[in-house]
Amino acid sequence: MTTMEAYQSSFDGEPGYLDWAAFGPLSPGVRGEVHADAELLGSGRPSSIDLVADHAREARRLVAELVGGDEEQVTLQPSTTYGLMHAVFGLSGSVIASTADFPSITVSLTRAAEALGRVTPRWITSEAGAMTPDVVRDALDDDVTAVMVSLVDFRTGYRVDLAGLREVLGPDRLLIVDAIQGFGVVDADYAAADVVCSNGYKWLRAGRGTGFAWFGDRALERIAPVLSGFAGVEGGLPMDEVPRPAASARAFTVAHPDWLAAARLSTGLREVLDAGVSRIESELVARTRDVIHSADRFGIPVVTPREAERRAGIVALAPPPAEVAPLGAAIANHGLTVTTRSGLIRVAPHVGTGAETLRMFGDALAAFAQTRVW
Repeated sequence: MTTMEAYQSSFDGEPGYLDWAAFGPLSPGVRGEVHADAELLGSGRPSSIDLVADHAREARRLVAELVGGDEEQVTLQPSTTYGLMHAVFGLSGSVIASTADFPSITVSLTRAAEALGRVTPRWITSEAGAMTPDVVRDALDDDVTAVMVSLVDFRTGYRVDLAGLREVLGPDRLLIVDAIQGFGVVDADYAAADVVCSNGYKWLRAGRGTGFAWFGDRALERIAPVLSGFAGVEGGLPMDEVPRPAASARAFTVAHPDWLAAARLSTGLREVLDAGVSRIESELVARTRDVIHSADRFGIPVVTPREAERRAGIVALAPPPAEVAPLGAAIANHGLTVTTRSGLIRVAPHVGTGAETLRMFGDALAAFAQTRVW
């Protein structure tokens, strides 16, 4: 059995789950790690406690390996949004973001502007809804210091061109990326970014609380660690004085991480690294292609890009408004789990999505098509 076959075989849930963009059911390896580490923490033995605590260092190392950075540039966070808030609260100047982006970006940017007054949101409202290099270029001026963007749009599944954005921004502006909808399943060019924030509870199958953030050299130079807590200093517990924040990404830490969350994250990351991100991406391209093919077969519009390099694991169906509810009902009645929001039906397979689930999806679309009134 190859490493990819072993990875695919670890998807042991019931057929019908097509909602990986909302939540990733925990992998068997993650579930087993949680039980083992809980027993170790229950022993009270210092050696056992230290063993579990070491997962935090391991998780940082594995994130750095996937991003292509250094372990000292990685912090563990309770969620993606925590990492983004560390980044945006330490900025100044105008920051470009899309009004249609996920609230992790729009709310964080707004809160930073309201709280400190050093940041000014530069909102983009694109007709196509995509943060393309051309759209960003048109919004640039000398006041812009950073761009915040999702690697994969949560509504449409559009995957941004990080290298293209970096070329447009040049070396003097920061690129801050919410990577949760693509981390571990697309071979993204993270070297083009300055901050990468994500979470393991979707595609990494590691559960909630498994957030992390990577801060590149430019980000460490230009972002002030406004929310730096007692764990964000060098050395051990600061006593009788308040030292300056650490010079590394550790400065963007409030308190020590949850060791069990770190254990879940490190397990999920190891599984992805063992299988290989590029191989995972190739398999996921095939799954999303199957979903798009089924939609095309029954005349259901798809707003997700057809080009494989411009999508990840999300396929967004855009039926006419009157058909959204009937189509959603047909999908649910066939035992499938998807997300319906804002007139779109978001279908999100993973590499472990099997033929049975895809057949169920096709049957649901066929049943819906039979009820159409032309």
